[in-house]
Amino acid sequence: MPSVMGLLEERERAARQRVEALQAELQEAETAWERFVITRQTVAEVLAEPAAGKESPPDGMAGERPPVRVAGAVPGSVVPTWGEGLAPDSLAPDYQRLVEVLVASREGMDCRQLAAALGLEVVAAKVEGVRSKAKRLAVRGWLAEERPGMFSVLAGRVGGS
Repeated sequence: MPSVMGLLEERERAARQRVEALQAELQEAETAWERFVITRQTVAEVLAEPAAGKESPPDGMAGERPPVRVAGAVPGSVVPTWGEGLAPDSLAPDYQRLVEVLVASREGMDCRQLAAALGLEVVAAKVEGVRSKAKRLAVRGWLAEERPGMFSVLAGRVGGS
C-alpha cells in the first residue's frame, strides 16, 4: 500500500510538470502575440507614409493610430470606417455597387434581394457573399442592419437618404 507522502509527492510532481508545460505554451503564445503587434505597427507605419513627392502627415501622439487617407479603393481593399466627408468612392467596387443598390431602392433589402439586384444568382454561396459584404459595411458605419439580414442606408451617410 503506497504511503500518503508518496502519493502527495507524485501529485506534486504531476502538477509541476503541468505548470512547466503551460508556461512553455504561454511563452509561445506571447511570442506569437508580439509578432502580430510588431506586424500591425509596421503596416500602420507603411500606410501612414506619404506617396513619393507628397507632403508627410504630422506625427501623432504615441499609441495613436495614424490617419489613413483613402484616395480611391481598388478591388480587395479594406473597407474604411465611415467618417464625415468620406464618399462611397472610397469603397472597393463591389461595396460601391452594394451601397448604390440600397440607395436606389430607398428601403431596406434582405441579402437575397440584394444578390438579385446585383445581378447575382440567388444561391447560398452568392447570398452569403453579399451578406458578408453588407455586414462589413454595417459594422463600419456605412449601412444599418435593421434586423438580422435586412440592410438599408443610414440617413445622411451616403447620397439620397
